[in-house]
Amino acid sequence: MQPKNEIDQDDSNMDISIAVINELIKTMDNAYGRILHCTAQINDEQIWERPSENPNSIGILIKHLCGNLRQWIISSIGGESDIRDRPAEFRDEEKIGKRELMDQFEDVIGQCRRTLQKLKPEQLLQHRRIQGFEETVLGALVSSISHIDLHGGQIVYITRMMLQDRYALRWKPETKEQGAE
Repeated sequence: MQPKNEIDQDDSNMDISIAVINELIKTMDNAYGRILHCTAQINDEQIWERPSENPNSIGILIKHLCGNLRQWIISSIGGESDIRDRPAEFRDEEKIGKRELMDQFEDVIGQCRRTLQKLKPEQLLQHRRIQGFEETVLGALVSSISHIDLHGGQIVYITRMMLQDRYALRWKPETKEQGAE
């Protein structure tokens, strides 16, 4: 019997699909961790603090992420009802406590993680209509995971600007390769 010299397309596609899903979960969890790190350093008032009327507060960004992730992952991919009220995400008249907001965010992240863990590789190229856009499941995932990553970076920036030298870094380089002196 001759050794097999070609890659079994189905197996390699399956492996790549699973790797992509796992990397998306890892990226989401990393962004979530950065957001948790920041919100642990601020109080109930600071989470809603805005330097002026136009920029979003950390609380608004978290409400927005809950709505986006719920619509793009939990609803469109996971099959749950789409209950998003996008304009409400940007209003901050009703300022709930930080703990309640973070509990809601934790719940959304958990639902997203479970939805992604149940996702079958063959579903990645299926089409969905989300928020008026035609997307593949993979496109929706890349879009929504990059969205949490983007806003996670904004939350880090806002927190650092707010706390200045009181901001506690999440990670510090320890080796020369990492950039330690």
